[in-house]
Amino acid sequence: MTVLEIKREISRLKSRDLRELHSHIVRMRHAKPEWRKSMAKKLRAVQAGKFVTAEELEARIARE
Repeated sequence: MTVLEIKREISRLKSRDLRELHSHIVRMRHAKPEWRKSMAKKLRAVQAGKFVTAEELEARIARE
């Protein structure tokens, strides 16, 4: 099956089936070792205090 055929089939899905497909794709992405490694790295950075608060982000945006 080609990508075009898959897209055509997806376009025919009902809302509930689309949500189920989306959930499946997200679960597949989260199961990959690369994703898990990336998220672990980001979590360690946040735990070390290396993050921007919502207030800091708003201030940065306001200055632009």
